[in-house]
Amino acid sequence: MAVNIPDKKTPMKEQLPQERIRNFNEVALGYSEEEAVEEAKRCLQCKVPLCVRGCPVNIDIPGFIRQVRERNFEKAAEVIKSYNNLPAICGRVCPQENQCEAQCVVGKMKNHEPVAIGRLERFVADWEAEHIGLKLPEIPPRRSEKVAVIGAGPGGITCAADLAKLGYKVVMFEAFHKPGGVLIYGIPEFRLPKAIVEREMAYIRALGVEVRTNVIVGKTVSVREILDEFDAVYIGIGAGAPKFMGIPGTNLIGVFSASEILTRVNLMRAYAFPNYDTPVKKGDNVIVVGAGNVAMDAARTALRLGAKSVTVVYRRSEQEMPARLEEYHHALEEGIKFHWLTQPVRYLGDENGRLTAVECIKMQLGEPDESGRRRPIPVEGSNFIIEADMVIEAIGQGPQKILLQDFPELKLNKWGYIEVDPETYATSVPGVYAGGDIVTGAATVIEAMGAGKVAARSIHQYLSSKVASEKS
Repeated sequence: MAVNIPDKKTPMKEQLPQERIRNFNEVALGYSEEEAVEEAKRCLQCKVPLCVRGCPVNIDIPGFIRQVRERNFEKAAEVIKSYNNLPAICGRVCPQENQCEAQCVVGKMKNHEPVAIGRLERFVADWEAEHIGLKLPEIPPRRSEKVAVIGAGPGGITCAADLAKLGYKVVMFEAFHKPGGVLIYGIPEFRLPKAIVEREMAYIRALGVEVRTNVIVGKTVSVREILDEFDAVYIGIGAGAPKFMGIPGTNLIGVFSASEILTRVNLMRAYAFPNYDTPVKKGDNVIVVGAGNVAMDAARTALRLGAKSVTVVYRRSEQEMPARLEEYHHALEEGIKFHWLTQPVRYLGDENGRLTAVECIKMQLGEPDESGRRRPIPVEGSNFIIEADMVIEAIGQGPQKILLQDFPELKLNKWGYIEVDPETYATSVPGVYAGGDIVTGAATVIEAMGAGKVAARSIHQYLSSKVASEKS
């Protein structure tokens, strides 16, 4: 039987490029009720929903979309929140095109785009916040066991919320002065407004989760003190230590890591200096190294800080770019330039040690490497110079060492990340679990959340078994 549905997603309104490059307001403006219902009608309500398999937290996607289609938005929110504690965030920053929407049957039909699952999730979460406010699930009586969650990023938040819903006393420890992890310090305001993160955190606190900020586990409090006080521990500290290429000139004034720039701007509101006390370097001609989501965020942030030109250089081609297509298209619309198959080899400076230019070399692609992408190979004699007064390297991040150095019993892999059982996320230390970037290296928000959900179930099973054995 032929299915007659619109081939394109219902468009979502956005700020115009010429306007948004002068502010840090959210670019995408969301669906109206009518637009959400129209888009929900594109869903086929598959009996075997492949989209759910593509979701790391296994949301009942057809179920919530059906409720949207029937204009039962409150019920749609209940469906989503039974799986996902942070829907307003996931609806904005998840790479749906590689996950749920990649599996959508509509998207596999000739000339059809998948159902806009992410946009619908965002709509439902925002509708609930506007029309209902804070709505909590029924929580069972408080258990006696206490669980510590180290790191208030998306994985830690998810683990803490799921355990709180089961009745556990949960305490989160966060090194920064605000919880949220990469949601608050890594993702720019124009992609994820901080008010949204704070709204979602209010829900987590209302579940009974205690959040202790400005606590560096391994310094402010020792790992041993945590292990003595709590019955189980989840480690979700991310991978926030910046990596540099280490080429000549890296120490010149004007060479930064993306994590430093984004943390200053996002968490510490440096873009509003002097209204906020955090200054930030503002370049005229900015080079961003890398082509992942962090690189797009850094490039678009530099532009909003007042750069006259921003150029992204990437050693592979456009086809190998790891960034979300949506972020890439937004960057193009905003006038950011791209040099593909280009690798910096040296930073040049003046007599005062300030960056003046970047020497690059052209690359060509060879055979695939361990990542599955074709290996970039330098083209001899193809060096050229790009003038720049600021470089932002966005080439990845590594594990923070403070907690790990205070926890020698914890088994690490050869890259310095925590080794876990892939089924349970249990570490080498009984009662200690870990997930997210500190286990996998840099990944997505929703993948960290998926790890947090699995770890919460594992912790529940571990503590329940322990209680049962003590009673017998």
